[in-house]
Amino acid sequence: MILSKNMERLVAGSSTIRRLFEEGIELSKKVGSENVYDFSLGNPASPVPDEVKQSIYRILENCDSNYVHGYMKNAGYDDVRQKVAAFMNKKYGAAFEKDDIIMTVGAAGGINCILRSLLEEGDEVMCFAPYFGEYRSYVANYAGELTVVPADYSSFQPNLREFKKYVNPRTKAIILNNPNNPSGIVYKQEVFEELQRLLEEAEREIGHPIYVISDEPYRELVYDGCELAYAPDFIKNCIVVYSFSKSLSLSGERIGYMAVSRQIDYYDELINALIVANRCIGYINAPSLFQLVVADCLEVKTDVSFYDRNRMLLYQSLTDMGFECVRPQGAFYLLVKSPVEDEQVFVKQAKEYHIIMVPASTFGCPGYVRLAYCVSFDMIKRSIPAFEKLAGDYFSV
Repeated sequence: MILSKNMERLVAGSSTIRRLFEEGIELSKKVGSENVYDFSLGNPASPVPDEVKQSIYRILENCDSNYVHGYMKNAGYDDVRQKVAAFMNKKYGAAFEKDDIIMTVGAAGGINCILRSLLEEGDEVMCFAPYFGEYRSYVANYAGELTVVPADYSSFQPNLREFKKYVNPRTKAIILNNPNNPSGIVYKQEVFEELQRLLEEAEREIGHPIYVISDEPYRELVYDGCELAYAPDFIKNCIVVYSFSKSLSLSGERIGYMAVSRQIDYYDELINALIVANRCIGYINAPSLFQLVVADCLEVKTDVSFYDRNRMLLYQSLTDMGFECVRPQGAFYLLVKSPVEDEQVFVKQAKEYHIIMVPASTFGCPGYVRLAYCVSFDMIKRSIPAFEKLAGDYFSV
C-alpha cells in the first residue's frame, strides 16, 4: 500500500457526517429535495450579515490590491490583530495585546497549530464526550492519541469525576468545545473552576503544564439568556480558539484566530511556536481579504433568533411526540436519545422517512443521534409529519 498507515486509519474512519450528507444529496435526486429532511451537516443557514457584504465591497474598492491579496506576517495583519485584541479586552475585561493574537484558517487551523506545537509521538490529548469527532483526526496528524473521557449522561457537562483516571504524564492538552457540538450544552463556570483545581494537582504530579484549548466557534450562539463563562478567567493555561464560521455564517471562508493569554506557562516559547506552526502546516497565513473583513465586523453577529426559532420548534415537536431530547442552550444541534439501544438502527429507520441524522457514537455518545437544526425553518416544518411517522414506529400514540 502506498499510503501511510496513519492515513489509512484516517480514511477508514472518515467522516460519518460527510457520508450521510452525500447520501442526502443522492436521496434528493430520487425523491426531490423538498421531500428530504437532512439534519446531518453543521452548515450555517442564517444569512450572512449585510455588514460583511458591505465590508467586502469597501475593502476591494478602496484598498491597494497588493495589500488586500498579498502576504503579511504569518500571525496576520497587525491592525487586524490589534482590533481583535481590543474587542476581546472590551468584551471580557481581558488584557490581550496585538502579539497575543494569531489569525488562523478557522478554528480547525488554530487547533492544528497548537497540537503541532505541543505533541511528540505518543503524547495524549484529552477531551470529554460528547466531543467533535474531527478532534481525533487533528491529534492523529501529529502522531498523538486522543483520550476520551466518557459522557456524563445526567448533565452532559464535562465528566470531571473521571478526570484522574485518564490524565497521565503523556497528557499534553485538553480540548473543550463550548457551547458543545453535538449536545448544545453550555459549560458551567463551576466546571472551569473545578477543572483548574484538578489541573493544578495533575501538573504537580506529572511535572509539566497541561494546556486547555477552548474551542469556541459557537460562542455567539446562546439562548434563553444563558451566560457563557470566559474560560481564561478560570483556567490558567488556556488558549482560546475562535472561528467566524458560525457567528457570521462564513464557514467556507475559513477564518478565525487564537488568543494566547500571557499568564500561561512558557508563553514566549509557545507563541513563537504557534506562529511558525501557522506557516509550516502549509497555509502560510490566514486568508488576507477575510482577515480585513472580520476586523470590520467584530461587533456583528448572525441572527441568533433564526436558530432559536428552529431550536424551539424541533425540540418541542420531538418531545411532544415522546422522544427524549437534551435541551440545547447554545450552538445549533439537538441530541435525541435513540428509542432503541443501537442508534444505528434508529438512524436507518429514519431514512425510511427521508430523515437524515447522525449517530452520536461518532461523538463518543452512543445511544443518541444528533440533529443539526441550522437549516431553513420551512424544512423543519415540512419534516414534522415524517418525524411523527418515525415516532409511531416506537411509541404508542
